[in-house]
Amino acid sequence: ATFEGSLASLKRRGMMALFGGASGMVPAFDLQALSRMGSLFVTRPTLADYIAGPGEMQWRADEIFAEHLAGKLNFAIGKTYALQDAKDAHTDLAARKTTGKLLLVP
Repeated sequence: ATFEGSLASLKRRGMMALFGGASGMVPAFDLQALSRMGSLFVTRPTLADYIAGPGEMQWRADEIFAEHLAGKLNFAIGKTYALQDAKDAHTDLAARKTTGKLLLVP
């Protein structure tokens, strides 16, 4: 239901990007429906297609950590768990009881 609902929320020539699979597998879908719904676009990007290799991955990681250290990034921490409670974090995540990022603290 998430896939269909997300498509229904798009306007004409809208684009939906699918990341991960938290709501489960995408059901079989008639691609012709995209044109009937307003010439919609659906993409399923994979990191490996956007990162050329280890050197680029390191460069991008260095850039993002520099932004973080400069205080330019703000992360919403939804809940903090002790590392020994990682199972609870996974359970809450799988049950869709979380928002923002989950933080495991040693």
